[in-house]
Amino acid sequence: MILSAPIHQLKRKARLLSRAERIPLHVALDRVAAEEGYRSWNLLAAKQPGMASVRALWPLLEPGDLVLVAGRPGQGKTLASLALLAEAMRAGRQAIFLTLEYTPADVLSRLRAINVEPAEFAGLFDCDCSDAISANYVMVRLADASRGTVAVIDYLQLLDQRRDTPELELQVRTLKAFARERGVILVFLSQVDRSYEASGKSFPGIADVRLPNPLDLALFDKTCFVNRGEARFRAAAPG
Repeated sequence: MILSAPIHQLKRKARLLSRAERIPLHVALDRVAAEEGYRSWNLLAAKQPGMASVRALWPLLEPGDLVLVAGRPGQGKTLASLALLAEAMRAGRQAIFLTLEYTPADVLSRLRAINVEPAEFAGLFDCDCSDAISANYVMVRLADASRGTVAVIDYLQLLDQRRDTPELELQVRTLKAFARERGVILVFLSQVDRSYEASGKSFPGIADVRLPNPLDLALFDKTCFVNRGEARFRAAAPG
């Protein structure tokens, strides 16, 4: 279904509607989606070309990879990561979504938006919404994970919010070593800085990743940026 405007313009329309009518943003997004012929914003986003591009990333991932999936809010990071997990499960791999942002019901709704029903995958999918998610938590959670397991961490910057956890770069380095040792694939969702929207650039890149504290982004083996219904990915240059 062809949209009446690019997805970023529709999102701006929803933000204006939210402010004008004093309704929650998700309600405004769903209303805009309904005008485009979709039952919800999740369904609209899931049908955009970027989802196919993200699924094409799956064959490029290797055990031990650290992957960064980044974009501005509402551009499809969560759906992109769930599409990756769906591809992993279709290949018989274990998949886990660790989130500090969503409830299990939220995650289930988003999976169904991309036509994925976890019950179809015979226990391959798990969702963990613990408030304690950190590098140490992830390693304990994946202590018995088989090689090739894919875990999504939602999202990178939230690992840096608690005072009782190590600095972000140390956590990511620790998880990189763990992923290499155990042969698991770790996918981190990440915010793109708000300044990108005024930059005039057609697509965000590594320099636009929001980092409240220092982090060497060369630690990531693959990156995927989502924007305006598109996804672009690349392997990091050898360091």
